[in-house]
Amino acid sequence: MSWKHFLRTAAACAVSGLLLAACADDGALTAPAESQADQLVGDANDADMVYDQVDFLGNPLVSEVTIVKANHDQYNRTQPYNTATFRPQTEAFVTGFNRPQALASLLGSVLYPDMLVVDATKSPATAGWLSWALANGYGGRKLTDDVVDVGLTAIFSSLLNPTNAYCAPFQLPLCTDNVGANDVAFSPTFPYLAAPHL
Repeated sequence: MSWKHFLRTAAACAVSGLLLAACADDGALTAPAESQADQLVGDANDADMVYDQVDFLGNPLVSEVTIVKANHDQYNRTQPYNTATFRPQTEAFVTGFNRPQALASLLGSVLYPDMLVVDATKSPATAGWLSWALANGYGGRKLTDDVVDVGLTAIFSSLLNPTNAYCAPFQLPLCTDNVGANDVAFSPTFPYLAAPHL
């Protein structure tokens, strides 16, 4: 379903709630016509419809950790292929901890363009975040991937490059968030995630 059709349908559903209380002369319930929904929210085909992008998140930890805080708003309004502007900041973050440029370049090549890569022709058993930087992986991301530990380990440990490593892979002080598991199990059915804590 296209976003235009979705928007028009959502508007029609919203209006339906108001109009269902009103009945036609014969007592039958009536729903709004598509043109009525368009009058309330505007035709989804209008050229003047614009979206205000306020957040952008592809790979975990890229924007939250490796982009200079002063540039977060600009980053949140960018597109995945804005590599020339932001990849140097990510690499500078890595080398700023006296880690080698080779590691920074490897992570930059994996994290940019900043989007999750999924190859549905591969076996799901080989999926794993950042796995395409390692042998025998193709990318993708499983819900069970501990992306914080993997990201911190890639940046600060000896996993990908031993030079000036700060910690052993997946160990304190910098290579883990020290959270071992979810507090609520994943659901076996879509959307798989537990309800948020209130």
